[in-house]
Amino acid sequence: MENMPITPKGLRFVLAGLIVMVAGYILLAGGGVKDPEVFNYAMFDFRRLVAAPVVILSGVVVIIAGIMNRGDESENVK
Repeated sequence: MENMPITPKGLRFVLAGLIVMVAGYILLAGGGVKDPEVFNYAMFDFRRLVAAPVVILSGVVVIIAGIMNRGDESENVK
């Protein structure tokens, strides 16, 4: 693992970001109805319109931070 461009700490950040993104997509799921003639207002609640996209974007930010993290200088010097 000495020549890897991403550190083990950065890899943990990437995996944590993926878990956060999956949680956001789970928050986004649901709200459908079986009858297409019935309008369901549950599709437009706070969880689906605000909370889920914020969680998904925060997962993307965590992944970017994990990729861009250079780690400690003692880890990079070899």
